[in-house]
Amino acid sequence: MSWSLRDRTVLITGAARGIGAESARQLRAKGARLALAGLEPELLERRAAELGGDVAWFEVDVTDRDALDAAVAGTVERFGGIDVVIANAGVAPNGPVATIDPAVFERTIEVNLLGVWRTVRAALPHVVARRGYVLPIASVAAAVHPPLMAAYTASKAGVEAFADSLRGELAHTGTAVGCAYFGFIDTDMVRRSFERRSAQMGQERGAVRLGKWATVESAGAAVVRGVERRARKVYAPRWVLPMLYLRTLVQPLSEASARRQHVEEIIAIAESEPSELTTPQPR
Repeated sequence: MSWSLRDRTVLITGAARGIGAESARQLRAKGARLALAGLEPELLERRAAELGGDVAWFEVDVTDRDALDAAVAGTVERFGGIDVVIANAGVAPNGPVATIDPAVFERTIEVNLLGVWRTVRAALPHVVARRGYVLPIASVAAAVHPPLMAAYTASKAGVEAFADSLRGELAHTGTAVGCAYFGFIDTDMVRRSFERRSAQMGQERGAVRLGKWATVESAGAAVVRGVERRARKVYAPRWVLPMLYLRTLVQPLSEASARRQHVEEIIAIAESEPSELTTPQPR
């Protein structure tokens, strides 16, 4: 059964661009009230003005618990509560484990996994009070783990596990918990990742491949459907779902493909590239 979004209050992190911004646009079209949180205040202010009406925005770094608490408090003060929290903020570095800058690897875990935990923890009492919906954004990379993506895949696998455990804890409250799995979505973050020669070569050779790119509109539509259905799994494009169920077969095939495609050449190129996060934070 569809859960009406009209006048529901939705808090979204990483809302300035990409999946977060597009989800906000489509949720607003359904009548939701929005609290947009992220690191880029000028973009957030612009998004809020474009969406109009019941939209607030907050400058938030998801590694800062106090800032998240303040955004949650501001949302509750403005709208009276929170029905849905979408923990979307994320970063995506590339690089071999042996040579990636440790600060970049650890920052990825800090934002992608601990940022989800902090976001959900801050909003949870209000969401539970309304028997609402929690949606952490993971990735198909939670299930399939290509080379050169160890920091990202580890963080997203952790997000999936976090959501699974939380779902069991909240079942008796009437609060639903989903988890979103996306392939490569045509966002600023993904495009910047593929400016690196190692990523381009990995994609060309099939050593680092997670299907064809999908549009950000399709990802936003998946989020809206997931919220309306209070779904356990949210995904885009369609091929993601069978991959999730077949993960125990797909992962060995992915590893075999990497061996066949001479991944050592790709790694050598990656080792010569600087370690960096592809965005400050927003998806």
